[in-house]
Amino acid sequence: MTELNKEILYNPFKHAIKNHQLQLGLWMDSATAVMAEIAATAGYDWLLFDGEHGPNTVQNIYGQLQAIEPYHSHAIVRPLEGTRANIKQLLDLGAQTLLVPMVESGEQAENIYKSMCYAPKGYRGVGASVARAGRWNRLPDYMEYCQENLCLLVQVESRKGVENLDDIVKTPGVDGVFFGPADLSTDMGYLGNANAPEVMETMEYCVRRTTELGKAAGTIASDVNVAKTFIQWGATFVAIGADILLYNEALDHCLAQFRK
Repeated sequence: MTELNKEILYNPFKHAIKNHQLQLGLWMDSATAVMAEIAATAGYDWLLFDGEHGPNTVQNIYGQLQAIEPYHSHAIVRPLEGTRANIKQLLDLGAQTLLVPMVESGEQAENIYKSMCYAPKGYRGVGASVARAGRWNRLPDYMEYCQENLCLLVQVESRKGVENLDDIVKTPGVDGVFFGPADLSTDMGYLGNANAPEVMETMEYCVRRTTELGKAAGTIASDVNVAKTFIQWGATFVAIGADILLYNEALDHCLAQFRK
């Protein structure tokens, strides 16, 4: 049986954020392999396939992972929620970096990490040998070395999460913390105003505290100046756009050139 080299699993994103190298990303909600591949040719460091709010299904995500495989862009997948079942299935698809939403405690972060680990460290189900993760058993020792290239990003987006930030950041297995300005601002009483001064102060505290504790901090900002501000504060992985929003802007700009 032909065996593949385990270097195929190397996770450049994980090693980049560990070494404090800025990674610029793009949010993907279009749920098509064609759009994913087009985005991958642009050279973003990472593409986030959103299974929480977008219409992405397991099959859609599978096709998008395949579509961007030859390119520089690294795939990050956000599950609907951080359950063992969701995590197990996405890892078996071949996703190596997960962004898990709505994390509010160190205990929750620990359970998520354990869902990514095989026993005795955790309780990930065994099945990668018949899935893309283990390249259909052409990586026969997959279970022994896969963990070193799996990357866990947890998403803090509530006041409770901010209150428990230190415990979350210090949780073994957490590689980075992503701060969701939309949900956080709403929870703080600023519906639709993620750039409110109090929200921005909280975001600055979160980014600086996370990096101070030795973990990578990330967020999303479609406004150029806001994104640059996050980077100045020390954010290591930042989404600087979203495919649907960029598509809308391009459509409007094109039509506006011909209509008064």
